[in-house]
Parts: sequence; structure tokens; C-alpha cells
Amino acid sequence: MTNHLKLDKLRASIRNNGLDGYIVPRTDEYLGEYVASYAERLSWLTNFTGSAGLAVVLDDKAVVMSDGRYTIQLAAEVDADIFMIANSQQVKLADWLNDNVSEDAVIGYDPKLHTFAEVEKLEEAGITLQAISGNLIDTVWGDQPDHPSSQVQLFSDTIAGRTALEKIELIQNDIQTHDAEAALVTMSDSIAWLLNIRGSDIPFIPVCLSYLIVPKEGKVQWFVNQNKITGEVKDKLKDAVEFFEESEIASALKNLENKKVLFDEKRTPIYFKNILEDVSAGIVFQEDLCLLPRAIKTKNEQNAMKQAHIIDGVALVKFLKWFEEEAPKENLDELKVEAQLEAFRAEASEFKEPSFSTVSGFGANGAIVHYRATEKTNLNITNDNLLLLDSGAQYSLGTTDITRTLMIGDVADEVKEHNTLVLQGHIGLACAKFPKGTDGKALDKLARAPLQEKGLDYAHGTGHGVGCYLSVHEEAAGISPRGEREMEAGMIVSNEPGFYKEGAYGIRIENLILCQETDNENLCFETITLAPISKDLIVKDMLSEGEVDWLDGYHAKVYDTLYPLLDEEHQEWLKQVTAEI
Repeated sequence: MTNHLKLDKLRASIRNNGLDGYIVPRTDEYLGEYVASYAERLSWLTNFTGSAGLAVVLDDKAVVMSDGRYTIQLAAEVDADIFMIANSQQVKLADWLNDNVSEDAVIGYDPKLHTFAEVEKLEEAGITLQAISGNLIDTVWGDQPDHPSSQVQLFSDTIAGRTALEKIELIQNDIQTHDAEAALVTMSDSIAWLLNIRGSDIPFIPVCLSYLIVPKEGKVQWFVNQNKITGEVKDKLKDAVEFFEESEIASALKNLENKKVLFDEKRTPIYFKNILEDVSAGIVFQEDLCLLPRAIKTKNEQNAMKQAHIIDGVALVKFLKWFEEEAPKENLDELKVEAQLEAFRAEASEFKEPSFSTVSGFGANGAIVHYRATEKTNLNITNDNLLLLDSGAQYSLGTTDITRTLMIGDVADEVKEHNTLVLQGHIGLACAKFPKGTDGKALDKLARAPLQEKGLDYAHGTGHGVGCYLSVHEEAAGISPRGEREMEAGMIVSNEPGFYKEGAYGIRIENLILCQETDNENLCFETITLAPISKDLIVKDMLSEGEVDWLDGYHAKVYDTLYPLLDEEHQEWLKQVTAEI
């Protein structure tokens, strides 16, 4: 079905529902970053495959919007003859609607795909919205995939550092502190963390799509497709959990009539708020109570994550050596590189799957921040340019995320200077020592400073939280210009400044860093990613003595940790690439 025909069918459905327009977000009923194939509604309609964005379809026009990370990708994937394209950081959805619809226009939306906070913002801007039962895309998507039904697996209490009962008690204490009767949990990774379970319902993140009600005492109510639950899982959780079909969540919420319920207005579908309001429940807006404790890793989780990075480091050494030898032959392309990296990781018995879509961007494709190579976009890798390789893995012990910028042949001095500025920002954050109470905004400045001194910058955050065999993008911890949460010991975040020259190349250097206490008042970071950083792309004269010491020290750690795990051939290669600069 062509995009034109899809729009025609959707517009007919919009008119049949008495609407003037319809919003199509890139999310599912669980509001996660990654979605199962049945929920790729935005991609089906517009061809845009980014992980954030939305479309608005009116009778005479339509727009696709996403943030600055996807500017180039939007232009490449979306047919500009059919859709307008807008940067959501420059053009707000409410402003676009006010500029393009009449005052009496009614815009429809699926209440299971939008939060109360999103809806409130539009209504405060004067937009008249109407919740529509059933998704209008689903009514016209003839070959829509089925919902996932993979079986749930248990996650080791030993790795987690706490049992499900202990975690539930922790959350129930918080509920009682807020003088509430229950909390509604809809984030899939929060449920996986709380119950010490994992699943495979969606790509890259080992979660089970479901919902949870946590009462202030007693067993939690888990609303999940019962075909996903094995006898082993039921037996393990029988003292902590009551099991219900997912479809029973609405009636269970109605049983909370006149009771005080904690509700995350930024992460929970407004659909559930409407149900609670109908039974006069006392809705108290409160951030998901699991968010912060799962961001602060237990010592067991920290150790497991470190072990996962050692396993990943071995695979990366094998890959980097292979790439250094094969790339100059000019027989590789972006997809071959992606496949070979995954093959090296898959040699480990602990490997489960990639932790996100690998960014294997050669040359100009490397300047697309969240690029994903396809058969259509796949570039051959030739000499005298850069490959930006951002990848990660899910291991049974933990989650990894690493970016390395690799040079094939030689490149201009300007490119090496840009790479060195990125490295300086990376080192500045890695070496940070800061008082407790420091937030992500303050730390973000350290990574941007070298670039900004030259009038340069990058259009993405510097760091995101990372789960322990969970989501590669955890919300609670973050380092960005908007990062208001304070860093705490036990948080694991990425350190990934970059530079992107549109149409030419991209540079990013990323490691994961663990926040640690230095004393009672101060914090620092420990880098846990283990892989060489390309020395050939560094202008040594630009580095201070302290920056050189950091790089040499980091490479010494990589060498000392990985050397015993490699064969003689890879040991010799690693010795060379980690030698002092």
C-alpha cells in the first residue's frame, strides 16, 4: 500500500469519526522507547523509523515531527511531497496545530498512546482533543502484525542483589509514605526490575509487556497475557504476585473507587487516568516509584555490569583487529560491519541480543546521529574517511553501549582536531569529581566545553542511564542540558560527546561510567567500558598532560583486564593499540 493510499484510508476513518485530524505518535500502549512490530504505526504511515516523533494528519495536509537527532533521517525517509517535516524542538505541536486548524477543529487521539501531561499541554494551548476508542491506524492497517506472546524468564536474585519481595516491600513503604492505597506501574522495564523477570516481547529490551498495581500491602496484581507465564515463574512469584489477564486491568482500577492512587502523569497513558476519575479515585501525581531505585544499582548489579563489559571488551578487541585488517581492502560495507560485530559478541554464551539498533555510519551517514543502515542506505567502506560505530549488547549479566570512531586510511587534520576535541570532552566528564547534589546539567557542561570553546556543539544529550540487562536508555539518570536529577552513587550512565559535519562525517566517543563515592561529600566516575580508543585520530599536542595521563591509564586498564582472556595474536595487537601515546 502506498503512502498516498494509507493517508486516504486514514483520512476516511478520521472523517467517519467526526474529527478534523488525528495524532499518530511513535509509541505503544506501554509508552516505551522501543515497540513491537504491531505498534510501528508511525513508521507504517510515514516511513520514518526514528525512536521518537509523531505525525498529525488533517484533511488537507499532514506533518511528521521529531527532534534534532533525526533532522537528516527525517529528510531521507519521509516523502516531502506528502508530508510536511518539522523539528519538534523548533516547532511545537500545539503551535503547528493552532496555525493549521480552525478554532472549532477537533483532533482525535488514542488515549492509550498519550500521557495526561501531553494531553494537558495541548488543551492548555487551546486545542480541542477527543479521545477515540480503538486506534484509527489499526482500522486501516490490513496486515498489521500480531501482539507478542513470548514467555517470561526469571532474572537472578543474586545478580539483582534483592529479591522481588524485598523490592516490593521497598515500593510499598514509599506508597505508605505518600499516604496512598496503591500505585499503578505501566513502564515495562520497571515491572521487569520489580519482579526480577525478563522477557522478549520487543526488540533490544528484555521486557514483558504488561501492567502492575502495587497495593500498599500484600501481593501485587500483575496484568499479563497468561500464556507468557510459565509454571516456574508462577511458583517463584506466588508469595508476591497475583496473576490476572491483561484485559482485566480496567476492572481492577475500578475497584480502587474513592481510594488514593499514585499515578505518573508523564509516563502513564491518560486512558488509565480516565478510568480512575470515573470511579472518583484520588489521583496523586507521582513519578514511577521504581524509576530511581532501579537507576541506583546494587553492588551485585554493579559487579555484574562490570563483568558484562569485560565479555564485551573481548568481542570488541576481536572486532577492532578484524576491522583494522579488512577495511583498507575496501570490501566491507556498513551492514557487513554490523553483522560481524554481532557475530563476535555472539561467541559469548552470555550474549542475548543487541541492546539497540547498531549505528554503523560511514562518511556522511555517520553524521546522522541515530542512523541505521538499510539495504537502501548501505554504503561501501572506502579509504580516507571515518566509520562511526555505536553499538551495544544484552548479556545475561548486564547491558553495554559503546561508540568508537574508526579511521580508514588517513583523514584531514581538521577531522583529527574535531575528534580530539570530542575526546577532551569525554575525558573531562570521565575525570569529574563533584559534590553530592550535582545534577546532569552541570556535568553536561564539562563534556561540551572543549567543542564550545571553538564554537562547536552537538545536538544530543551527553549521557543516559543504562539498565542491568534491561533498557539501554534509563530515564532516572542523565547528563544533558535538561538534566535536573542529581547524580547518585550506583548510577550508570553513558559518556558520549560527539561532533557531526552534515554530509561529511560523524564523530562520537562513548563509554559507560559508574558513579562512585569518593568520600561522604563527593562523587566521581569509574569508566567500566573496556575497548581501545583510536590513537591515530588524536592530535597529541592538543592534549594536556592530565588528558594524556587519563588516556594512557585507561588503555593500561583495558590491556591488563582483557589480555589474559585473549589468544596470542590478539594479545599482541592489543599491546600495540593500548601502548602509551
